[in-house]
Amino acid sequence: MHPRVPRLAALGLAVAGVVAGLALAVSPPQASAATTICEKYGSTKIQGGRYVVQNNEWGASDGQCISVSDTGFTITAGSHNVPTNGAPAGYPSIYAGCHYGNCSSGSGLPLQVSRMGTVSSNVSYTTAGGYWNASYDLWYDPNPQQSGQNAAELMIWGNHQGPPQPIGSKVGTASLAGATWDVWIGNIGWNVISYVRQQTTNSLNLNLTEFTNDAVRRGQVQTSWYMTSAQFGFEPWQGGPGLAVNSFGFSASGGTNTSTTSTTTSQNNGPGACRATHRVTNSWNSGFTAEATITNTGSGSVPNWRATWTAPSGVAVTSGRNATVSQSGSTVTAVAPSWAPNLAPGQSVTVGYQATGSSSSAPSGFTLNGVACG
Repeated sequence: MHPRVPRLAALGLAVAGVVAGLALAVSPPQASAATTICEKYGSTKIQGGRYVVQNNEWGASDGQCISVSDTGFTITAGSHNVPTNGAPAGYPSIYAGCHYGNCSSGSGLPLQVSRMGTVSSNVSYTTAGGYWNASYDLWYDPNPQQSGQNAAELMIWGNHQGPPQPIGSKVGTASLAGATWDVWIGNIGWNVISYVRQQTTNSLNLNLTEFTNDAVRRGQVQTSWYMTSAQFGFEPWQGGPGLAVNSFGFSASGGTNTSTTSTTTSQNNGPGACRATHRVTNSWNSGFTAEATITNTGSGSVPNWRATWTAPSGVAVTSGRNATVSQSGSTVTAVAPSWAPNLAPGQSVTVGYQATGSSSSAPSGFTLNGVACG
């Protein structure tokens, strides 16, 4: 598996250089029909400022150009050829919201996750030869006015071609928006969760709140954070010309996000209290197996339970059972399986896992839906 490395900071570019490059796009001109952008970080606004279209050739210097219409854009130049085990050549895209200080108008963003009602988007696009993905890129941050790098990135791959894969590792699947998606989780200084559609398509009509809620359940996004932008475009490694967004729509409504509200209620009033125990079941020179048992000792049921703990230094979880188990940094997250999503008062769940590293030190900081366990 070769991880994909997204956008600017992922290449280890100096922050000052990134900001300086992006500053060129902070005050773009209004687009007219067939506006051509060849500047690496050039952008323009369409539909009276409703959306921003950006060239964003951040990972190569092949002379990428896009032709911008009032409904989308087409890549017209810049036949890329970058290694498929590294970063893509760029992310030419269209978006609503604010990204590195460049904002559209009337988007309803930033919007706090706990207040997300129906946040919907639709897109149709044309594909071409080469190696690429066609994907949404949703960004979240604790600061609603974040002008730099956000804390979490959620990608939705509607289509892809060639060997590139998402960041991190595959942790399971999800049934969302009437389709099955492979779920990948990683961290490159910020959380990255990616949903790859098993049946590829050239059009999407999604409730983005569904994907946000799933990311919350997997511990990658917090309900107190804000969605700051919703983008759709292409990450090309090889090729590029001919890829096009034909139409794009976005609508955000604030209200009550029933799924994340349920999770928040669980965190505050659900478990009330919990107990955690841990035992090593087998060990060898390079790794071990272990079990973490989490008990709901409170008086309320815990819906869609999610347990976390901090792994000792050098320990990396590789697989799990009785839950979807993943690790980001030192934080291990176990998400309830679909066949047993709730924990009744007094009920326990035992999560088994295998890990590399030493079993001599015990994990710490156990939580159940945000509540610290004794």
